Amino acid sequence: MSDTQTPQAPKGAIARFLAASPDSVGKTIFVAVAICLVASMIVSVAAVSLRPVQEANKLRDKQLNVLQVAGVYEPGMDVAEAFASFEPKVLELASGAFSDEFDATTFDDAAAANDPALSVALDNDPASIGRKAKYRTVYLLKDESGAVDKVILPIHGYGLWSTLYGFIAVEENGNDIFGLQFYQHGETPGLGAEVDNPRWKALWSGKKLRDGNGDLQISVAKAQGAAGPDHHIDALAGATLTSVGVDNLVKFWMGDQGYAPFLAKLKAGEI
Repeated sequence: MSDTQTPQAPKGAIARFLAASPDSVGKTIFVAVAICLVASMIVSVAAVSLRPVQEANKLRDKQLNVLQVAGVYEPGMDVAEAFASFEPKVLELASGAFSDEFDATTFDDAAAANDPALSVALDNDPASIGRKAKYRTVYLLKDESGAVDKVILPIHGYGLWSTLYGFIAVEENGNDIFGLQFYQHGETPGLGAEVDNPRWKALWSGKKLRDGNGDLQISVAKAQGAAGPDHHIDALAGATLTSVGVDNLVKFWMGDQGYAPFLAKLKAGEI
């Protein structure tokens, strides 16, 4: 080095990074990390901003299923307007009586099932739900005179691969089934997912939960039982375990651990 040359100061980390080749390892990692951070921020912002829309769609889907299982839905109708004809009530399962402790329009059934104060762990658990909420939101459909025409009861239980969530509509006598419909499940397409088949769902209409002695007889099975055709629904072809799951969950929710006390009051005209 000549006496006239000025020594260059050592480059800082930023300067060395900027001076590095565009395809260097450092710059490659930096760009990848930066893209991931920006993408995650975009996804987070989208998730937060779309949450109200998602909740609104979830609510509409629930209302639509209530309308469908009650047989009052027609294509093109305003779902929210039609749903206004249903009266939601928070039901205490053990007593079969309605509770004024909660607001039926905001009561969260799923949250209640996971709240130790509002649910119980099940020892006898044929539906494989783990915990049962002490309260459930049910929906009353009344006729023009104000009398109960149908009640829509939420049900759920495990099938083969998933928990099936749905509704069962029962007539005002507390015994005749008007319809059954599942709105969420993960059963095998073409097999267990045939719970969504309109022809199979139609089999439920007119079936009876209990016999003349008041014994619960409703059954989903391959062969008709001794109780007779009024209580029998054919099992799904090729979907034995899903059929067993539906049989278990319907018997559970229509039985003493579920809606039996409420249905007895309904039959007696006390609702």
